[in-house]
Amino acid sequence: MPKTDRRSFLTKSAAAAAATATAGAIDVKAAPPKGPVKKCLWTDGKVPEKQQMFAPAVSFGNLLFLSGIGAHVPGDIKLHTKIVLDEIQKKLEAAGSSMEKVLKAQVYLADINDYKAMNEVFLGRFGTEPPVRTTTAAAGVPGKSLVEIDIIAYI
Repeated sequence: MPKTDRRSFLTKSAAAAAATATAGAIDVKAAPPKGPVKKCLWTDGKVPEKQQMFAPAVSFGNLLFLSGIGAHVPGDIKLHTKIVLDEIQKKLEAAGSSMEKVLKAQVYLADINDYKAMNEVFLGRFGTEPPVRTTTAAAGVPGKSLVEIDIIAYI
């Protein structure tokens, strides 16, 4: 029985593996991606010229993620909540979704004492099967909005 030289065995194995891999190699640049693809959905449909901090909406497969939306006008929590929910509805529909397809809502209140009044406007806006929801008081909701809401939905 011939003696096996470990180094030559490993070298030959590595060479064989590299040859096999090269023979079956696929040009990654030419191959379309498999599975879901992340797409930023810009407000006007055009990619901004300047790099952005975040996208207003991102789809991944049939999931849709909307960034936080606030109301940047004078008014009380009920008006702000209505404005935010109306804007969410508009963005969902533009992306091919709807309020009924929302899976999760995250609500950020500038003042937790606005919880009850916000709920009065929120109730029923998502159909008979509402999404799961997290509500928290957040110091310094951007833009002096009394409420900010972000959404995960399906398309």
